[in-house]
Amino acid sequence: MLFGDGSEAAKAAAELAKAAVRTTDNFNWTFIALLAVVIVGIWIPQYKKKNYNGMFAALALYGVHWLYEIANAVICHFSGYALWHVSPESTSFILLVGVSWELSLMFSVAGFMSVELLPEDKNKKILGVNNRILFAIGNALFFSIFEIFLASTPAFIWVYKWWGALPVFVTTYIPFFLAANLTYDMPRKKQKIFVGCLWGAVAVLLAVLIPLGII
Repeated sequence: MLFGDGSEAAKAAAELAKAAVRTTDNFNWTFIALLAVVIVGIWIPQYKKKNYNGMFAALALYGVHWLYEIANAVICHFSGYALWHVSPESTSFILLVGVSWELSLMFSVAGFMSVELLPEDKNKKILGVNNRILFAIGNALFFSIFEIFLASTPAFIWVYKWWGALPVFVTTYIPFFLAANLTYDMPRKKQKIFVGCLWGAVAVLLAVLIPLGII
């Protein structure tokens, strides 16, 4: 599936997803297990290795991810449907209409994957393109192709006929991986400012929009 089909089945599935946001009906203990794996298996080892550039890169990607998920939920509130929804039967908990607990944890570590692939020389060009940009495009392409598969399953729902693999590649995944790759090379002070402002915006938006019932 390259684009949403606007079908009644897709709309019905999206309505179920909207109704399941932050309900605990499907909660199970994988919620805790996955959190432990991410913290103990990935974040703590990165901290012990003093991979601070990688950690800032991961936080940058994850912060951009959250801004996009908030925007997606706002679109859902005002237009009736989000650009993407996750189905309640596919997750132990839906955080916002387009992101499940499992999906969010994946994005919390995706930045590490992105920067581990980078050449040491930040100025090296491949096929005439700066490697930080080229690798961001490559990672975005991989994730977009995989999302085609996800959209063909009951787990992930595209409703709008104009939304699909191409727009998600250009407008969503490229910015995700650019945020990680470019933050990785920033001086520490700029990393702190950028990531701090990013997560400050996320915190303010969540604190305002959730109580208002918008997201």
